[in-house]
Amino acid sequence: MDGTLINSSTIISDTINYVRTNIGLSQMDQKTLLENINNPHINPAEFFYETSSFTPRHSQLFEEYYDANCINSIYLYEGIKELLEKLSKDNFTMSIATNASNEFARKAISHLEIDHHFSYVLGYDDVIEAKPEPEMILKTLDDLNFADTNSVLVGDSHKDLFAAQSANIKCHLVNWGFSDHKDQGFDNTIDLYNSIVS
Repeated sequence: MDGTLINSSTIISDTINYVRTNIGLSQMDQKTLLENINNPHINPAEFFYETSSFTPRHSQLFEEYYDANCINSIYLYEGIKELLEKLSKDNFTMSIATNASNEFARKAISHLEIDHHFSYVLGYDDVIEAKPEPEMILKTLDDLNFADTNSVLVGDSHKDLFAAQSANIKCHLVNWGFSDHKDQGFDNTIDLYNSIVS
């Protein structure tokens, strides 16, 4: 969702910096923050908050700021509205599997008026292990009664790629989000659509 459908770079970086400020750390520049938000090779608690693991205080501060501000600075990436309309018209069943919470995901897609395109929404708080583990993908396929051979995950990060590979489904990466996958990713929604329907 974030980095694929929705540009939420400002709210994500502002929220993490809100937590950092409240625990006595200096602010991190947005470029560094966004380059590492989906990095599967780091300990995110250590990288962002200089501690070995997330604490209830981190979660409380994050949710406090994010909940109050999450719809103020998000927007759809170019071509996403048209892409979703085409896929819906083609009778594709679409779902969201996001490392954001279910509540925040639903609030975001409702605010951006794309919620009617999605038959299923799954957040990190609906599973034990979020992406890059495959649980979120496997649960989605199981709950929707879909075979892995008929499914594709579209995402912007290596966490998405690793989750798809572990779930044995195809993955299309996009370059307009928080990561640039060069030739391995799609640069626009037209090429992405053509690949999905081919």
